[in-house]
Amino acid sequence: MKRPNRRLLNMLLASTVSLAFLTGCAKKNDPVSAAAQADKKAGIAVPGIADTKAIAEEAFIFGLPLVMNYAVMQEFAVDKNSGQFKAGFNELKNEHRVATPEDTAVITPNSDTPYSICWLDLRAEPMVVSVPAVEKERYYAVQLIDGNTYNYGYIGSRATGSDAGDYLVVGPDWKGEKPEGIKQVFSSTTPFALTLIRTQLFNAEDMPNVEKVQAGYQVQPLSSFLKQPAPPAAPKIDFLPATTAGIKENFYEYLDAALQFVPATPADQEIRTKLATIGIGPGKPFHFKDLSPEHKAAVLLGMKEGDGQVDKFLSSGMKNINGWNVGAFFGDAAFYQGDWLKRAGASKGGLYGNDAIEATYPYTRVDSAGETLDGSKHNFTITFPAGQLPPVNAFWSVTMYDGKSQLLVKNPLNRYLINSPMLPDLKKNDDGSLTLYIQKDNPGADKESNWLPAPNDTIYLVMRLYWPKTESPSILPAGGGSWKPPAIQQAE
Repeated sequence: MKRPNRRLLNMLLASTVSLAFLTGCAKKNDPVSAAAQADKKAGIAVPGIADTKAIAEEAFIFGLPLVMNYAVMQEFAVDKNSGQFKAGFNELKNEHRVATPEDTAVITPNSDTPYSICWLDLRAEPMVVSVPAVEKERYYAVQLIDGNTYNYGYIGSRATGSDAGDYLVVGPDWKGEKPEGIKQVFSSTTPFALTLIRTQLFNAEDMPNVEKVQAGYQVQPLSSFLKQPAPPAAPKIDFLPATTAGIKENFYEYLDAALQFVPATPADQEIRTKLATIGIGPGKPFHFKDLSPEHKAAVLLGMKEGDGQVDKFLSSGMKNINGWNVGAFFGDAAFYQGDWLKRAGASKGGLYGNDAIEATYPYTRVDSAGETLDGSKHNFTITFPAGQLPPVNAFWSVTMYDGKSQLLVKNPLNRYLINSPMLPDLKKNDDGSLTLYIQKDNPGADKESNWLPAPNDTIYLVMRLYWPKTESPSILPAGGGSWKPPAIQQAE
């Protein structure tokens, strides 16, 4: 999540004072807006100020992943002038590089693997995702993510193996049979869905080999795959413009827009009914400017408290192991089972993360003593004892992020992580252990190979274990495995 806008924070502070007064004297059915007054006259119940605040809080927790995803879709697939644009819908974009500090649309970006990205529009017909044969030594994964931010399917080294294959992705309304030649069918809960492909890069010189693999990825309509006439095109949509930087100021407007493309389910029907009472949802355009000052205060305070709940979950909702938060964040609809707080925490902690069995993400903001990691105050180290590197079938990494923005940190080496493919160039200690130096200043030529440059500010560290081993030692089940990430120590 981006750093809160200062003007918005000032509004929140002013709103808090206003709400403290108004909650005590407002009537239960104070009108929300002119539209709400019309509803009241028609006999429709209208929430009062206190109820509005409670609903806004629930809306923030329920809607945060939907809004973040909607904003990224805008920047990646809709707005060609966003600075983050990749390609239009149903067009595959291969990135022949890893993420850098210039990539700001998605927080906590992975800088381990070049991405191939395609936003699918499944309204007119299903899409076929085809993958080439990939050498077994090279990890790759096709992650299928829908507008609910559910991981509804996987193709790749772990999930389907290294052989070539064609896979069908269908929208929520598709009723057909699996066509001949299709290995598996994956169903998205939303008509717009993201396909993220990660292809392992061993080192900088390996990029031409990655590009050859990426050239074998293909996305095409089912009609093209079957060599049949295409159905009528889906109607053009005038999406509400949105940016990741504008989420805080425009949250409820963005949520209203996003919900148009997220079909209701039994699991979310109750919360969506509540949202409709304050004008949020399909067919109920939400205009923050139309709210009364009192209800604006209630909505803003509800958003602030909802955000606080998400932060609390991120700091305490996972298992604390040596200062690292470890747990299973991401999955499909069955994984979340309507736990909107867990889903919101997952998105704010790192949007578009993998299921734990595909990749596990210990993360931390504190050292072994529980003090905030701050590169302006201390230098830090993390030491893996001999024979106790992260146990994976693919590879592992430790990535540095700015503690406030959760984006990659600019540094003289352009080094944003240290990962297992770098092991031949890292220096081990005499006892066989491996120490990484986490600090803003170069630790010296003898330690530079093991230096993970930090910001001159707060630090957010994420460890990634791709395709973690299931046999002991293992980090699985996440938070209860036999392998534990070592604590971060302040350097003497």
